[in-house]
Amino acid sequence: MKKTYKEIICMLTVLTFAGLFSNAQAQDDGIGRKVDSLLAKMTLTEKIGQLNQYNGDWEATGPVTKDVGNKLNEIRQGRVGAVLNIMGTVHTKTFQDAAMQSRLKIPLLFGQDVIHGYRITFPIPLAEACSWDVDAIEKAERIAATEASASGINWTFAPMVDIARDPRWGRVMEGAGEDPYLGSLIATARVKGFQGRGLGSTDAVMACAKHFAAYGAAVGGRDYNSVDMSLRNLWEFYLPPFKAAADAGVATFMNSFNDLNGTPATGSIYLQREVLKRKWNFKGFVVSDWGSIGEMINHGYVKDNYEAAQVAIIAGSDMDMESRSYINNLAKLVDDKKVSFTLIDDAVSRILRKKFEMGLFDDPYKFINSDREKSALNRPENQDAARNMACKSIVLLKNDHQLLPLLKSLKSIALIGPLVKAKKELKGFWSLDVDTKEDIPSVLEAMQQQAGQTKLLYSYGCGINAQSKAGFADAVATAQQADVVVMVLGEAPDMTGEAKSKSNIHLPGVQEDLIKAVVATGKPVVVLLMSGRPMIFNWTADNANAILYTWWPGSQGGNAIADVLYGNYNPSGKLPITFPRSEGQIPIYYNHYNTGRPAQGDTDLFYKSAYIDLPNSPRYAFGYGLSYTDFQYVDDEPANNKIALKDKETLSISFTLKNVGKYAGEETVQLYIRDVVSQPLRPIKELKDFKKVFLQPGESRRVSFTISRDMLYFYNDNLELITQPGDFQVMIGSASDDIRLKRTFELTN
Repeated sequence: MKKTYKEIICMLTVLTFAGLFSNAQAQDDGIGRKVDSLLAKMTLTEKIGQLNQYNGDWEATGPVTKDVGNKLNEIRQGRVGAVLNIMGTVHTKTFQDAAMQSRLKIPLLFGQDVIHGYRITFPIPLAEACSWDVDAIEKAERIAATEASASGINWTFAPMVDIARDPRWGRVMEGAGEDPYLGSLIATARVKGFQGRGLGSTDAVMACAKHFAAYGAAVGGRDYNSVDMSLRNLWEFYLPPFKAAADAGVATFMNSFNDLNGTPATGSIYLQREVLKRKWNFKGFVVSDWGSIGEMINHGYVKDNYEAAQVAIIAGSDMDMESRSYINNLAKLVDDKKVSFTLIDDAVSRILRKKFEMGLFDDPYKFINSDREKSALNRPENQDAARNMACKSIVLLKNDHQLLPLLKSLKSIALIGPLVKAKKELKGFWSLDVDTKEDIPSVLEAMQQQAGQTKLLYSYGCGINAQSKAGFADAVATAQQADVVVMVLGEAPDMTGEAKSKSNIHLPGVQEDLIKAVVATGKPVVVLLMSGRPMIFNWTADNANAILYTWWPGSQGGNAIADVLYGNYNPSGKLPITFPRSEGQIPIYYNHYNTGRPAQGDTDLFYKSAYIDLPNSPRYAFGYGLSYTDFQYVDDEPANNKIALKDKETLSISFTLKNVGKYAGEETVQLYIRDVVSQPLRPIKELKDFKKVFLQPGESRRVSFTISRDMLYFYNDNLELITQPGDFQVMIGSASDDIRLKRTFELTN
């Protein structure tokens, strides 16, 4: 290790002369001068204190450091720069009061995992991504920021922008799925929603792009696990959403738990110094994930917290969340001349700048106002927004014989399953219990409000993860009394999320056996599936009459589900992630490379890149999602053999979209492009644009896409963005596996 540290110090010297470690916050503005003035007054201990973040005395999201002592006294001594998991104006005021008793009265930052709502819980992020509606997603985060900022919070550890291709990974629920283009748009929307009109507004919170980087590619889908990939793969697929967040002005980044190609991300100079702070010119600060600096010891990358602190600060991790590596070791590292004052000042200045930008030095209590808290947390229009977002997030997977929407003329409906009466479960993982008295409508209660004269019957059936079938007989008897059966099943909130990776992602317990028993009655069966990840439910997919994937839809999810079931909202969600048929297909994603022996369909097995015991195709492809109506794509432009796209010119491709069904509805028209011949290889298709089009029955509309050279750039082996002349195929359709129109063009030099 000694040689490694010498190499790091040499690298530090070289990078210093290159300007990487000069104060990243330009000194020619007012805030820069204020930061410099404050830095000059600070002792080394006070500077290191700004780099130290502690968990509060309430809910923790990781192992709590033992024997932390009296945190309020440490704050009074200027030894803490930020805290997390402290909610509400009463609690945050207590901690800010302590900071105001410190020598320099530097205000605290208050961080919180506001992942999908604060007081009002919106659908989980992966569900919201099904909407493909970036304006609605931005609005959801705007509401979350307004509520959180009124409760003393000024920093959220969101959005998570990790690309995820493996549904075994529990944290898949926090992101936007598998596609870098869609993921980048959603990352931008979330940053804008959280930060609003800009830092300093009382209804804005600092956003945090996490987890930097490639956390979603953990080997085996096992949380915190290693990641091993080429740099070209990293830049092509995993970094774009982070770059989009940086371009949107995200205030902070959080590094990831995983090692990337043998280096823990927390200790990666390449990720934090080279890419983020130099190439992307990021001016905010980087916070470690919970204890990740100290966890480099477990990685085997350093021998103790002293070395961990040295590696992390050199790599560019500015704030230490909960490991105490910085507060206990940085001063000695400076004394031992292993860490320079320049490094310390760079990290501190980044944090101080954000505190100045938010106006905390002018008013440390600007986010702590009990009157505003009461007002912001009780706005009926926010409940309406959550309900609308939940409607947009529901995906119709199957609807044989147009069983849905349910007719109001039905005499009776049987509601069967462990989640029929669920309330808190609808909020899912990473939800906050801000209002412990919140009345969350269940699916049963919501349907009672809309059922009219229809009689609703109920049977529990079985537990979520239970093995007992004792309730099956009652469920079958209940089903036999009804005209239609609606089954509400899925995961419990603690089955998907951080540290919730699974090797088996089938519908838990005996729930699918319950579906089989009910289907055997011959009654029409609608299955609702609540979950945080794509699940496997092959028998249900083949045999149920209708399937709605509702995810964990949030505190207004029950009402939204009833809206969709009764046709008050026509489902329009499209999957942002591929659903596998079996865990053996994982990782499975639409934008893969071709092989030398590609299978031409699921039956093409003879010496082809295929499984002999399973179709290659997924159960449900990226972009898939049905509607209660039908859309026709009419290619009414003259056929062409080849159109040329030159230099800075653009191409326009148009067609007519027609609603040929009985219901008004919204179609998400998707445009994919394939570079036919390329060195290095390109995927078989890549999402490059989409449009959401709402049409009344019988209505037609002209839909146009513009293709430019900027859409065709990719990274070569030297990580240079290039285009190559040649043929390209344009594919327009309703899903990645449902292409309705094709065109070709040639890119010329």
